[in-house]
Amino acid sequence: MLVYEGDKQQFLSDVQDNSIDQKIEMNMWNRLHKRVSSSEEQSWRNSLNYMQNVLLDSEIPDTSGVAIEFGIPNTNKRVDFILTGLDKENQHNAVIVELKQWSKVEPVPYVDQLLEAEIIDVQTRFSHGQQVVHHPSYQAWSYRSLISNFNANVHAIPIHLESCAYLHNYVPPEDDPLKQHYFQSLLDESPVFYRSDVMKLRAFIKKYIHTGDAKQTLYYIDNGEIRPSKSLQDALSAMLRGKEEFILIDEQKIVYEQMLSFARRSKEDGKKRVFIVQGGPGTGKTVVAINLLVQLINDDQVCAYVTKNSAPRKVFEAKLRSGAFKRNNISSLFKGSTAFVDADTNDFGTLIVDEAHRLNKRSQQGPKVTGEDQIKEIINASRCSVFFIDEDQRVTAQDYGDRAQILYWAKAFNAEVQEGRLLSQFRCNGSDGYLSWLDGVLGIQEETANPTLEGIDYDFRVVENPHELRRLIEERNREDDKARIVAGYCWDWVSKNNPDSVPDITIDDFSMYWNLSSDGTYAISKGSINQVGCIHTTQGLEFSYVGVIIGDDLRFEKGNVISDYTKRARTDQSLKGLKGPIKKGDQEAMKTADIIIRNTYRTLMSRGMKGCYVYCTNKELAHFLKTRIAGYGEEDESPLLVAEEIE
Repeated sequence: MLVYEGDKQQFLSDVQDNSIDQKIEMNMWNRLHKRVSSSEEQSWRNSLNYMQNVLLDSEIPDTSGVAIEFGIPNTNKRVDFILTGLDKENQHNAVIVELKQWSKVEPVPYVDQLLEAEIIDVQTRFSHGQQVVHHPSYQAWSYRSLISNFNANVHAIPIHLESCAYLHNYVPPEDDPLKQHYFQSLLDESPVFYRSDVMKLRAFIKKYIHTGDAKQTLYYIDNGEIRPSKSLQDALSAMLRGKEEFILIDEQKIVYEQMLSFARRSKEDGKKRVFIVQGGPGTGKTVVAINLLVQLINDDQVCAYVTKNSAPRKVFEAKLRSGAFKRNNISSLFKGSTAFVDADTNDFGTLIVDEAHRLNKRSQQGPKVTGEDQIKEIINASRCSVFFIDEDQRVTAQDYGDRAQILYWAKAFNAEVQEGRLLSQFRCNGSDGYLSWLDGVLGIQEETANPTLEGIDYDFRVVENPHELRRLIEERNREDDKARIVAGYCWDWVSKNNPDSVPDITIDDFSMYWNLSSDGTYAISKGSINQVGCIHTTQGLEFSYVGVIIGDDLRFEKGNVISDYTKRARTDQSLKGLKGPIKKGDQEAMKTADIIIRNTYRTLMSRGMKGCYVYCTNKELAHFLKTRIAGYGEEDESPLLVAEEIE
């Protein structure tokens, strides 16, 4: 939706008589029902004065279309400025301009360690402090791609889209962080212009806008049917073909076909439907989800893959990119669980929610808590919603998504409900026995069909020290670059705010850093073999071999596996809201904390497809695990589901 629309002549007049900000504010309320802050009004006045200066060029036609704050459908994103017109061949063109008031930019920390990934981030300073943000060229390009991929008129008319960023306050230093070599592909697709680049920006615009279009191109964009473009469909299908990790077998295929039928019926009759898929670690929930996403895009459905954690989204987005499609914008198909707070009813055909057990009740967007209920918002935003859950992988006190809550909101929306279950194990060397054994030794299940690992074809080892763990994982990693070290959250993440700090994880003479916050693809980035992953960057993902450091929050004592919430790091947010009630003797809070700690290690220890190597800071726990590999020691008893009472 267009908040402000006019032609160049009208825009210049509105800026010159100081009414531009008032018109935008009025239209924001009348069309979007949104109030704007005084700082946002000030930014319009500032940035649009600079754009007025750019457009004061007689060779830019007076009848060129101008749009400000164009809302991209199915997102909460708005494009700052669009200029439209016809090129020399009378083809419709639109130039997207991302406006920034930045005056200083710095590279992100550890940039040298991120070069294996596609770097798109820099740092700048806002009123509330330094912040890591996307490169402005990436932001402009991503908006262009969103419009291109989902606006049918862009391809039907067709409309040629270009994008750039204009940092009108920025005077670059000699070693400009925004034009480092690793940003070159971004700059090629979406150039950046600075304070002194008015003539260059004018030349860029005139390259695509030769004659005016009397706002016709804006009309086409604003009224285009919202559906996936044919080029996006072809690209996704091509990327999926031949990737063995995305091939469906057994009940995966059955559940997939049931969900596909469900989603297609909702498209035909408009009725709300909710599909719940339950499956344990390694049963292929994400494989099914990605296949469903691609097929529905090919069906012309507007849909998205949703997770609370960004790590699975970024990793699977990276996995789907390959060859000529490296820069194709499939990122618009991957969304966080906070994206639907302001969504309209049935904005999407289908929303596919992976790791739905990790959903929060309310959305946290920066320091602000918004929305009412993420499950409600997802069901509201889509005709069909699919939830993949494993309630045994709840790993924080805020994890809210479970079958009961999904059914409650499905009923509230009068939605038809269907359920499916994935059972076959494709991780842990295809061994259900290992997972059964793991539930037993961690005290999650009191009875297990596999009290030992005898006869189970899975490489599980308990090592004597963390150096040995690292040596083994690095050795395995040389085979396929798919082995990683992970740990329970028992060490503060000091390096997050202080990159020059001593290593986060220190055990005697062993030390390593936690994985980088700016590396969203830890699971597949080559440099991450030198870092330690945590539950938040590994849940929903898998490795060939995983090395797990079990900290002091889990130990063996008097015949029992004991959890101890006081040994969690101060920077750990997974037990937020529980520690106070526990200290007051709340037994339910104690039980919840106990389950979270055990589930954390269950999740970490089930990430390896071929093997899991473990080092325990508690020697008694290490001994206990060793006795459960081949047989029972005489002094040992079965572990109980008991959390230690802490005075």
